[in-house]
Amino acid sequence: MNTINKIVVFAVTMSMLIACGASEKKGPIEEKKAQLAKMKEEQKKLDQSITSLEEEISKVDTSAVKAQRTKLVTTAVMEPGAFTHYIDLQGTIDAENMGYVTPRGAGGQVRNIYVKQGDAVKKGQLLVKLDNIGIQQQTEQLNVQLNLARTLYNRRKNLWDQNIGTEVELLQTKTNVENLEKQLALLNEQADLSNVRAEMNGIADWVTLKVGEFFSPQSATVSGIRLVNNSNLKVKVNVPENYLDRVKEGANIRVTIPDINKTLNAKVTVKGKTIDANSRSFYVEAKIPANSNLRANQIALVQIQDYATPSTLTVPLNTIQNDDKGKFVLVAVKEGDKLFARKKAVQIGELYQDKIEIKSGLTKGDVLITDGFQGLYDGQLITTSAT
Repeated sequence: MNTINKIVVFAVTMSMLIACGASEKKGPIEEKKAQLAKMKEEQKKLDQSITSLEEEISKVDTSAVKAQRTKLVTTAVMEPGAFTHYIDLQGTIDAENMGYVTPRGAGGQVRNIYVKQGDAVKKGQLLVKLDNIGIQQQTEQLNVQLNLARTLYNRRKNLWDQNIGTEVELLQTKTNVENLEKQLALLNEQADLSNVRAEMNGIADWVTLKVGEFFSPQSATVSGIRLVNNSNLKVKVNVPENYLDRVKEGANIRVTIPDINKTLNAKVTVKGKTIDANSRSFYVEAKIPANSNLRANQIALVQIQDYATPSTLTVPLNTIQNDDKGKFVLVAVKEGDKLFARKKAVQIGELYQDKIEIKSGLTKGDVLITDGFQGLYDGQLITTSAT
């Protein structure tokens, strides 16, 4: 009887004796649990001893391979292919042209609002009318004065044409008319400040202003009107600073909008020149095509391509193992008419999702063990399933 068989017989005998003893002595449930845990620990140690002995024997006695347990595995033939690495981040959709409507002057009380939320507006369109009663009164008074000054000037001119009066009197009345006209023009400009107009084409997507409120540049973002032009959209995302050298302007990106289940392709158009002190990140922007379903501030899942190769070998991440010499994978190697598991040391590259690039250690045509490699050792006899 060889060493392995003796160990197996001993383990079975001990298990039977322990079981018999446990059956004769009916102790509390805690005692039985302790016995079960002890037996499992002994079984684990026994399995480890068997595996260790099998490895040692297989190295010096090839005839002992027949006694080994053949393990079923799944394999895949290594073929080079394209591999791309992305930086996965979350960003937001933004509009190139988006802004709040503000009065050009100091502001005033709202008298009329000519737009409602959702309306399309054009550049220059009147949106809000502010109170300008004081300027209107001044304008009316100035118009009365101007009419009188023009009448006096016309009379002086008629007299002057008849050689009556002095030139100084004529020039004084003319100057008075010109000064009043300038004052009136200035008042008209001030009066026009009460007309709040759109500075661009777009949609009034936010209208909270109410008649009677005081509307000023300072209050425009709290209670006012916001215009958005969805014909020029971009995606904006903050990128951790450790990717500073890997993200370039012109890099390909994929933008996925979960709300509408749509993916767009774009390129990085703007890369921030500074690092935010709080988030330790820099911003990246990319223009995206206009779409009627896209809205400013929508969440976007952004994948920035920072590495790509047209042909390389990749393996599933879980097939990479470690020993005291470094990283390795297990491959199936045919030796004679038998199939064995063999270790191959590898150098890894980029990792994306569940695929990792192999820089060296594997070649085209190698047969990687993709399932069943757990517990395998170098030189173990295997059999393959359909791939």
